[in-house]
Amino acid sequence: MKKPSIPKGTRDFSPVEVTRRHYIMDTIKGSFNNFGFQPIETPSFENSETLMGKYGEEGDRLIFKILNSGDFLRKVNDATYAEKNSVKITPTISEKALRYDLTVPFARYVVQHQNEITFPFKRYQIQPVWRADRPQKGRFREFFQCDADVVGSTSLWQEVELVQLYDTVFSKLKLEGVTIKMNNRKILSGIAEMIGAEDKLIDFTVALDKLDKIGEEKVKTEMLEKGISQDAIEKLQPLFSVAGNASEKLETLKKLLSVSEIGMEGISELEFIVTAIETLQLSAAQLEIDVTLARGLNYYTGAIFEVSAPEGVAMGSVGGGGRYDDLTGIFGMKDMSGVGISFGLDRIYLVLEELNLFPETVTATTKVLFINFGEKEALYAMKAISNLRNAGIRAELYPDNSKMGKQMGYADKRDIPFVVLAGESEMREEMYTLKNMKSGEQECLSLANLLERLS
Repeated sequence: MKKPSIPKGTRDFSPVEVTRRHYIMDTIKGSFNNFGFQPIETPSFENSETLMGKYGEEGDRLIFKILNSGDFLRKVNDATYAEKNSVKITPTISEKALRYDLTVPFARYVVQHQNEITFPFKRYQIQPVWRADRPQKGRFREFFQCDADVVGSTSLWQEVELVQLYDTVFSKLKLEGVTIKMNNRKILSGIAEMIGAEDKLIDFTVALDKLDKIGEEKVKTEMLEKGISQDAIEKLQPLFSVAGNASEKLETLKKLLSVSEIGMEGISELEFIVTAIETLQLSAAQLEIDVTLARGLNYYTGAIFEVSAPEGVAMGSVGGGGRYDDLTGIFGMKDMSGVGISFGLDRIYLVLEELNLFPETVTATTKVLFINFGEKEALYAMKAISNLRNAGIRAELYPDNSKMGKQMGYADKRDIPFVVLAGESEMREEMYTLKNMKSGEQECLSLANLLERLS
């Protein structure tokens, strides 16, 4: 029989891994709540029309389509079928798709429930998403996103708070040295205007967003292939070498974009955020202006963020987000600005693991195992176990009356620090023998003393 397997880009999680993932999620969730965000959940799949066309051409290709139930080929006419053109056939055989991210479903949620929502609406969502991507380290086809968004306000204080939110979470996770990179899509629009490539803005930003992955020369080659002229690309050259701290970079940009109204507007917005953060200060993260940061998603219109792991850790971004002024407009609800960020749970996990930052208490197992000597002894043990559990102590009974060595071996393999032996003599005296598995020491205790000893 063929050995079972799982699809590429998906994973099984062991008890230790699940516990550690919950530690990260609980830390993020606690910070979301402290910042006033409210939880919602949306379906794992949406109508295809909700998702398609919202992420750009590259994003659309990565959306997992769900085949219609029944004889899904019946609706395909012979001419379309004969073409073997998947783009034409797909809308006929697939009406639903797995969600690609949490932001577009959130926009749909806001429009659908607008009469029940109090604006500005601050929501958070921690759920899995799916992308038909090529699996590699830190990149999966099924993964969790942890999103926080605010809709119904254009105030830049929301961006300031989201930077603080990133910093708060990474501080609690003891993950210091992360860099919150920030740019503004208005600056990118200004640059496209400056080089005469306004009509190529999407192609320009998609290519620029790959700078840290494929390098300057390949980015330029891709721009040429997309129809951006050599003259325009040469005008871009100063952009690739902007250096200094946030204030110095903003001054350089002011000189480059002095004739672009939209570009100067983007610079002004970044200045507001940078000035506020310099006053409020961050503890675990640093804020950096990255003028080549583009983020490939088409719906961003203002500030954009991307969070990179500490220096020396080979990992892509561990978070990202930005301002979107008209995301709900795609569903017919105009003038509803929003801004949001996302935490990459899976990548944060890998970073914490590589830096050995998971606290030992996170993976704490059962504290005490009661040895099973038979039915009467097991019942006696269960009375104590109930009391221990009521006191918040993790306790369990070995289910079978097996040999002592097997039961002790089980406790050892699971790193259970204590075992309790309660045989006939202990039952007569209403006592329990507690054994420390590490030191081997044993002591005979009453139930009250056992509770006190294990608390």
